[in-house]
Amino acid sequence: MSENRVLIVKIDPEKCQGHARCHALATELFELDEFGNARVRGSGQIPPSLEDQAWIARANCPELAVEIVEQAKAPD
Repeated sequence: MSENRVLIVKIDPEKCQGHARCHALATELFELDEFGNARVRGSGQIPPSLEDQAWIARANCPELAVEIVEQAKAPD
């Protein structure tokens, strides 16, 4: 990935059914609401050290609610 790009993780709340697999696999990136549905922690920007966990969480979501997108890095 380019140095001026970042990965962002998103959850589609319409698709999430509360299986919580993403949270179990990447607790640093996801948290659960009061109903057990996942939501992204913080801004959703994925640190390089957690990229593998994010992709594994995405692959293990049975509802395909986890999305990872590449965005331009904000200028300093």
